[in-house]
Amino acid sequence: MNILHYLPSFRLTRGGPVRAVLDLADGFSRRGHRVTLLTCERGDAPAHWTGEHPDLPRVVEIGGQGIANGPVASVHRPVMRREVEACDLLHVHGVWNYSNVQMARMARRAGKPYLISLRGMLDDWSMEQKWLKKRIFHALIYKRLLEKAAAVHCTAQAELDQSRKWFPRGRGVVIANLLDLNPFRSPPGPDKAREAFPALRAGRPNILFLSRLHYKKGVEILIQAVRILRDTGLDCTLLLAGAGDPAYAERMKELVGELQLDDRIHFLGHVGGELKISLYQAADLFALPTSQENFGFVFPEALASGTPIITTKGVDIWGELQSGGACSIVDRTPEAFASEIRAILVDRERFARMRAAAKPFVFAEYDENRLLDAFEGLCRECVARHA
Repeated sequence: MNILHYLPSFRLTRGGPVRAVLDLADGFSRRGHRVTLLTCERGDAPAHWTGEHPDLPRVVEIGGQGIANGPVASVHRPVMRREVEACDLLHVHGVWNYSNVQMARMARRAGKPYLISLRGMLDDWSMEQKWLKKRIFHALIYKRLLEKAAAVHCTAQAELDQSRKWFPRGRGVVIANLLDLNPFRSPPGPDKAREAFPALRAGRPNILFLSRLHYKKGVEILIQAVRILRDTGLDCTLLLAGAGDPAYAERMKELVGELQLDDRIHFLGHVGGELKISLYQAADLFALPTSQENFGFVFPEALASGTPIITTKGVDIWGELQSGGACSIVDRTPEAFASEIRAILVDRERFARMRAAAKPFVFAEYDENRLLDAFEGLCRECVARHA
């Protein structure tokens, strides 16, 4: 098959969808399919994906790198049409960018099937953000495109349950994100992170947050939880790894200072590559009090590193995570997170059971070959149904 993916930007700082598309493209190429990534901003797409090697994806960058949610300019549309007409299936990622609408319409005009991955953008929490603009856009434009799609892809049943009402006559399917687990099969070990971040050597239990610094992620909840733990006699170190909104990050640093937690809470900035895996390994617990995640690569990554996690029902895969025995789901409050952190750290037998369950669960639940089979079958079915 000739699969065309469209995503406006491939900057990894834009979150999980970028990682999901890159891993999926790589997996399909390894199975002999021709894969093209069409984008306005190449960003972090591998430099050697040039199209010169038949076994690697090809990246086509059109103009308009400054695009936010608007359309691609007319001067660049011939490239979009050429790629759409050459593909067997168009895979569009996300909902609210108008260039996604342009791509789906081009596919319909060219007689090509298109698949839309929602990426959590129709979840209840997401739909409450700028709700009026989204409802108008959905009613006028996107509802029809969703219902005309060959399939609407969700990464969890909980995501489909929340989203289905926005495309009642459409076809929804559930397949978890493909995750490249190879780096976690031979991890670097925790010493690399301990050497890079002295805070890990303070002799306290280490709690890791690794995500964007954004209000929906609940950083302030973890900061307050650390204060509660300190005031009730359990000292721990909180490591906040990630970049994000500068104004929000500054407010969080001010909060840490106000609560006199500077010696216990550390802002590490963006951490990637082997150092990120080492950081997972060096942590005792991974905690993320998020409002909404349709998948969240950080959760299987933490578990693949043997680190138990604490999160909320804001994660669409919370049921799957909880079933593995290495994840605790709590209310999105400082008190709930403080209580569960204490309960796990104090109960050493429970802590050991969670650590032991983490890796086996991830490598079974997110087996790459099984997920590639599912995606491959979905794409073939979309093409066949359209024909």
